[in-house]
Order: sequence, then structure tokens, then C-alpha cells
Amino acid sequence: MADDEHDYKVGPGRPPLNTRFTKGQSGNPGGRSKKQLSALLTDALNEPVFVTIDGERRKITKREAVVHQLVDKSTSADLRATKMLFDMMKDAEHKAGVAAPPPEPRRLSAADKEVVQLFVERVRRQILAEMAENGETAGSIGERPDDA
Repeated sequence: MADDEHDYKVGPGRPPLNTRFTKGQSGNPGGRSKKQLSALLTDALNEPVFVTIDGERRKITKREAVVHQLVDKSTSADLRATKMLFDMMKDAEHKAGVAAPPPEPRRLSAADKEVVQLFVERVRRQILAEMAENGETAGSIGERPDDA
């Protein structure tokens, strides 16, 4: 083997024998680093791109460009884009913990107020009639007959 070492020519693709990896030893024991899909997607969406908005050339991220395109398509009556936009908005609000404020209750009209007032009076008369039937007084509302 000693003679072989002297005859061995070092060159491209032929490293010196003393620097070679031993049998069974990897040149990269950690292996190739693998990124998760979410990390790959984040990196791709954060890449800059040049776009022209209102005649002005601007540098924005691909993420911003996608949102601009989605909003533009939504405003041009593209129903699919509109649905996607609303879903994204709901998801963003949900993740932020910000719920949309409840809608303001509509004001009662005069006719509605009259109906409510008549209903309250009818219920009040019915309760008083039941109390009179049972021999209860107005001051004993909420008391059970067993408590008296």
C-alpha cells in the first residue's frame, strides 16, 4: 500500500488520501437543512417586487402585491375575490382578537312602542289577576306561598 500512496496523483475529484473521509463517515453529518412549508411560504411572500401603482413605480413585498390584486379584483365585482377577501378579513380579525362591534339596534317606531306598551300592560294585568286569585298582595311578589 505504501507504493500505491506514492503513485497516487492528486487532482480534481481525487483528494489526498489522508484528508478523505473514513468509511462510514458522512461529509455532512447534520444533513441538508430542511425548511418547513410555512417558512418557505413566508420567505417567498416577503421577497420584494416592483409594481406600478397609480403611475408610480414602488417596491413592495409579494404579500402586499397579492393583497392589492385581491382588493382590486374584489372592487371590480369578482365574487370569488370578494369572498376570499372577506374570509381573510374575518380570519385576521379573529386572530387579532378583535370582533366586529355588534350592530346598532334599530330604533322603535311609534307603532312598535305602542305594541310593546300594550303587551306590558296585558302581562301586568294577568299577573295581578293571578295574584288576586291566590290571595296574594302586591307586596308579596317574589315570595313563595310556603314562606308566608
